[in-house]
Amino acid sequence: MRELGHWSHAAALVPLVGLFSACVLAQGQGVDTLPGNAERNAQLLVPPGHGTLRQDDITLTLLVGDLQLKVTPLEEWVLRLIAPDTWSRLSSLAAIHQEQVVLRTGMQDPALFLVSFFSRVPGTVFRPEEVQLVNRGRRQRPLLIRPVTAAWGSERLEQEVTQLAVYAFSEGVELEQALTVEYGLEVASGWAEILRRLEVERSRARARAGLGPT
Repeated sequence: MRELGHWSHAAALVPLVGLFSACVLAQGQGVDTLPGNAERNAQLLVPPGHGTLRQDDITLTLLVGDLQLKVTPLEEWVLRLIAPDTWSRLSSLAAIHQEQVVLRTGMQDPALFLVSFFSRVPGTVFRPEEVQLVNRGRRQRPLLIRPVTAAWGSERLEQEVTQLAVYAFSEGVELEQALTVEYGLEVASGWAEILRRLEVERSRARARAGLGPT
C-alpha cells in the first residue's frame, strides 16, 4: 500500500511545522507523553542535543547487485543519539508521518523506518514491497509506505538519485532485540553491532547531559 509523495529531492528540507512539532515533542513534553514510544523505549531516551552519531551509524545497509538499500529506524530513543542537526531532520520527519500512519491504520505505536534506494546505474529497478523485517522471530511486511521523494512511484532509479520513503510496520517491533532486513534473497544482519554502538553512545550522551548511569 503506497501513497503519493510531495518531495522532489532526497535532500529536501522538512517543513518548518514538522520541525516545530519535533521540538515540542522533545522539549515541551515529558517522556511519558511522547507518542509512538512504549514505556521501555521512553526509559531509553536521553535529552536531545547530546548525540554525536551519524545517520549511517544507526542504519542497516544492503547491496543487491547495482542496488543499495538503506534502512534507518525512526524510533525517538535511537534518533536522540545522533548529531543534533540530523536528529532534528529525522525526528520531525517521523512526527509528520506517524500522525498519518496512526490515522490510516489505527495503530497507536507503529514502527517507522526511513528506507532509501540508490544506484549508480541509471534505470535500476527497485521493488518497495519486497522490503521485510525479521524481529523476535516474526517476519513483517510493511503495512504502509509513505513516499518522501516524488519519483518513488516509478520504481526505477535515475543515476545517483536517491529515492526515499517512510515505512510503517506493525506494533511490537523491539529494536533492542535481533533485527534483520530482507530484500529478495538478501539479508542485512548488522543490527547487533549497531546496538552495541547505541549503548556506548547512550552512556556518553547521558554523561554529556550531566546525568548519572542508566
